[in-house]
Amino acid sequence: MTSRRTLLALASMFALMGTAHAQNAAEKQLSSDRFTVVTPFPAGGALDSLSRMLADGLAKRYNQVAVVDNVPGGAGTIGMGKVKRSKADGHTLLVIPAGNLTINPTLMPKFPFDVQKDFVAVTMLATTPNVLMANPKSGFKTVADVIKTAKQKPGELFFASSGMGSGLHIAGELFKDQAGIDIQHVAYKGSTPAINDLLAGTVPLMVGNLPTMLPHIESGRLVALGLTDSKRSPHAPNIPTMAEQGVPGVVVPSWYGLMAPAGTPSDVVAQLAKDVDAILAQPQFREFFKSQGMTEWDLKTSAFDAYIREETARWAKVIKARNITME
Repeated sequence: MTSRRTLLALASMFALMGTAHAQNAAEKQLSSDRFTVVTPFPAGGALDSLSRMLADGLAKRYNQVAVVDNVPGGAGTIGMGKVKRSKADGHTLLVIPAGNLTINPTLMPKFPFDVQKDFVAVTMLATTPNVLMANPKSGFKTVADVIKTAKQKPGELFFASSGMGSGLHIAGELFKDQAGIDIQHVAYKGSTPAINDLLAGTVPLMVGNLPTMLPHIESGRLVALGLTDSKRSPHAPNIPTMAEQGVPGVVVPSWYGLMAPAGTPSDVVAQLAKDVDAILAQPQFREFFKSQGMTEWDLKTSAFDAYIREETARWAKVIKARNITME
C-alpha cells in the first residue's frame, strides 16, 4: 500500500510539473510575436527613455522585435485606448506615469476607462521623489518656515505647478491639506515655464520632480525644503522628507507602471513581471536609474493593482475636497 508520505511526495512533484509547464507555456507564448511598448506621450524625456530601454530588454529576452509606439494626446487617453483595444496576449504593453492611472480617473469628468477593468497591472517599473523647493530670495530654508509664514499671511503665498490638475499641483494641494495652510496655486503650461519663474523669483515655491530640480539645488539657485516621499533619496541624502519636518501625510512620489490589456492570461502576466524584473536588474538600467534619480520599486501584479486602487481613492479625496478640475 502506498504510504501517505509517498502520496504527498507525488502530489508535490505533479504540482511542480504543472507550474513548470505553465511557465514554459507562458514563455513560449511571449516568444511567438513582436512586442509593442506604448507610451501615451511624445518622444523625449525620462518616460520615453525608460520605454525604449524596456523594449530593448524584451527584444533580447524573447528574441523578438520590440518597438516603442509614442501615442500622445487626450492627456494620455489616446495611448491608453490603443492598448485597451489591442490583443490581450502580452505583446502590447503600456508604460505610463502614476497620474494617468490614479489622478485622471477622478480629475477628468469624462475619463473613458475603468483602470481595474480595462487593464492588468504587471509591475511598477521605477519611482522618483518630488521635492518642495523655494527661491532663495523667499528666505525659506525649511518646511516649517513656509508653514509659519502661510499661517501668518493666509492666502498671500503662491506655489507654481506644471499645470492645473497635474501630479505636482495635486502634491501641492496635499501639502496644504496636511499642513493646514492656505497658499495659492499658479498653474503654468508645463514644467519649464514654472521652473523659470521659480528661478526668477516670480513665484516663491514649487513642488517639482527631484531629478529635474537637482542641478538647480546643487548650484544654489533653488533651496530644497522637503521630499514628498516616505524616506530620503539615495541620490540626494541631505534633503529631509516632509515627515521628518512634521508633515507626515505628504507622500507623493512619481512612478511609472507597466500595464497590459484586460484579459491577458495570468500566467503570461506573471512571466512578464518576472522577466521585466530581471531586465531592470541589468547594469545599464541601474545606470539609467541613477542618472534619472529613479529607484526600482518591487511591486508586482496583485500588489501593484492594490496600490493603484489605494492611490486612486487617496487622490479622489484630495481632488474632491479642493474642488480641483482640469479647467
